[in-house]
Amino acid sequence: MRLRISVDTGGTFTDVVVVDGDGRLRIGKALTTPDRTFTGMRAALDVVAQAMGSTARDLLAAADTLIYGTTRATNAVVTKRTARTAFVTTRGFADTLTLKEGGKHGPHDYTTDYPDPYIPRRRTFEIDERIGAEGEVVRPIDMAQARAVIATLAARRFEAVAVSLLWSIANPVHEEAIGALIAEMLPGVPFTLSHRLVPILREYRRASATAIDASLKPLMQRHLREMDEDLRAAGFAGSLLVSTSVGGCQRVEALIERPINTLKSGPAMAPVAGRTHAAEEALGGNAIVCDTGGTTFDVGLVRDGALVYTRDSWLGPRWLGDIIGASTVDVRSIGAGGGSIAWIDAGGLLRVGPQSAGSDPGPACYGRGGAEPTVTDAALVLGYIDPGYFNGGRLALDADAAARVIGALAERLGQTPDRTAAAILAIANELMIKAIGEITVNEGLNPRESVIVAGGGAAGFNILPIAQELGCRTVILPRAAAALSACGMQYSDIVFEATRSRFTDSAQFDRDGVNDALRAIAEELDGFRAGLTGLADAPWRVELFVEARYRAQVWELDTPVPAPRLASTDVARLTEAFHAVHERVYAVRDEASPVEFVNWKGRLSVQAFHPPDRPGGAGTGAGADAAHVPPPTGHRDCFFLPAGRAPTPIYRGEALRPGAAIAGPAVIEEPTTTIVVPAGCTARLSGAGNYILHTAEDAR
Repeated sequence: MRLRISVDTGGTFTDVVVVDGDGRLRIGKALTTPDRTFTGMRAALDVVAQAMGSTARDLLAAADTLIYGTTRATNAVVTKRTARTAFVTTRGFADTLTLKEGGKHGPHDYTTDYPDPYIPRRRTFEIDERIGAEGEVVRPIDMAQARAVIATLAARRFEAVAVSLLWSIANPVHEEAIGALIAEMLPGVPFTLSHRLVPILREYRRASATAIDASLKPLMQRHLREMDEDLRAAGFAGSLLVSTSVGGCQRVEALIERPINTLKSGPAMAPVAGRTHAAEEALGGNAIVCDTGGTTFDVGLVRDGALVYTRDSWLGPRWLGDIIGASTVDVRSIGAGGGSIAWIDAGGLLRVGPQSAGSDPGPACYGRGGAEPTVTDAALVLGYIDPGYFNGGRLALDADAAARVIGALAERLGQTPDRTAAAILAIANELMIKAIGEITVNEGLNPRESVIVAGGGAAGFNILPIAQELGCRTVILPRAAAALSACGMQYSDIVFEATRSRFTDSAQFDRDGVNDALRAIAEELDGFRAGLTGLADAPWRVELFVEARYRAQVWELDTPVPAPRLASTDVARLTEAFHAVHERVYAVRDEASPVEFVNWKGRLSVQAFHPPDRPGGAGTGAGADAAHVPPPTGHRDCFFLPAGRAPTPIYRGEALRPGAAIAGPAVIEEPTTTIVVPAGCTARLSGAGNYILHTAEDAR
């Protein structure tokens, strides 16, 4: 029996999904071990192996493919634990990373200090050279001065070098010369050239992406090689893939060259899973995908059955953090997960997050030394969690510790422990609702017209109140919700993007220049596909897009390109496609205004393996048993506002069969997640193994 394994290493838990030849999914969950990632992975594999009557080593030996997702790169950037990196740029542009894009949320808010650049100004070096916007050499490169700069980098023992010269996207000759000098004078030191990584307009974004990528190379090269060695030593002999921020996966060799693509790679997989679950339940092509983990709440979108992408993805707060610059699945993250800490600010108000207890020490109820109240502690105090069945009984919770930290917080607030715990969940709800609003309402999507797909171990605590507040009537919560991102890897393709910059507009469209850019993109995509050994006959597809805007607008919208080579008649089709996208997002179209086309990109998707077939049919129709009301397995006192505490029916997931219909108030316990069904709401188990939840307005 050949297996496929996917692993998502989060800030608190490591999730493992094992799919066998029959399409059966099995989930393992264990605490993340930051010091040695494989230790937590092996513990999660042990959970699955025990259920299958096997060992972790046997599972690895039987696996053809292992897909690995990690937050290692993201955590390194956020905690400033990347390599000591030098930034090399054109003379006169040393402040590119310092000035960023110049904005902030509150122009009159003087309480926030100006953010530090990603690479300190003292590690920035200028080169005497200049390329013009049309690719002409304005000032030839001073090779003697460039050699002196590289010699300085060697003397100061920099571990990586980022090179971003002005207009290298129009003519890379000077960047290539600097790259050759680095290879000659700093052998073994990794470097990134901006025109190879992200050949796009917008100087800061290109420079930021280049700096981040270079700074990650030593760390991620070491980490990925270490992971590969650990897996091989444990018996794995198959193909190792790594999930990426574009909603697909790539082989290790490719990501060693572009580690920036591992940023936010775990959260990017949740919309992939969400798209699959929405389709199998036939609940429309628009979905809001929420993944509530132990550390963060991540939200992404599926629109018209497709993932939503952006170049406006920041690590840290918008404007104050560092922009990734490369194209990524649009996923917004906030610090509001199961491990988020509740605290009282200087004004006496209750807050939740963004600080997290993580996996070590974790929430107080984990019994590992945590002393701060968290969302998980609050859910335990409210009666929503069985302390003896958390993570299938493999992690017994300390209810007394949770009661102690929530009680201490309640005393400071002058409230009861129950009301304090309920307030913690309510505040977390509001943070999540705000995050959903930013990616939906702010982007022209009405949440009422979408289904919610909920994942993450903590999602079931509060997803129905969130949906009700947003006006969403239906929520899909898969049985495998606790490992939503790891499940998404099972449905992913190998995905690679190529980009070229060619500015033109609809009034004087440069068709020859654009076709040259599209030809270069096609050649790069073909070269990548040719390098995928063993996949010559695998199904593949290419999608083409252009980032476009109306004249005088600042930000672009991704617009589909109608053909791989544009004829004269295609220009009108392309312009109309942009009008349609703009109208969908902003509810207005301006046909009298010229359309500007900025960056062109191609996305290659190669189906490296067949996604698992879901046993038991699909959806709420075919394959679903007739509706029936199952008996509860017991009752537990739970606290709900405004009613207070009352005996509440408890249902165990393994005792339910498709068609089971449960009315709230109730609690459904799966081994790796708990679903709280408030009064007036309902839950139904579909034939595909998903819980279909309805809010009070739509419950039936």
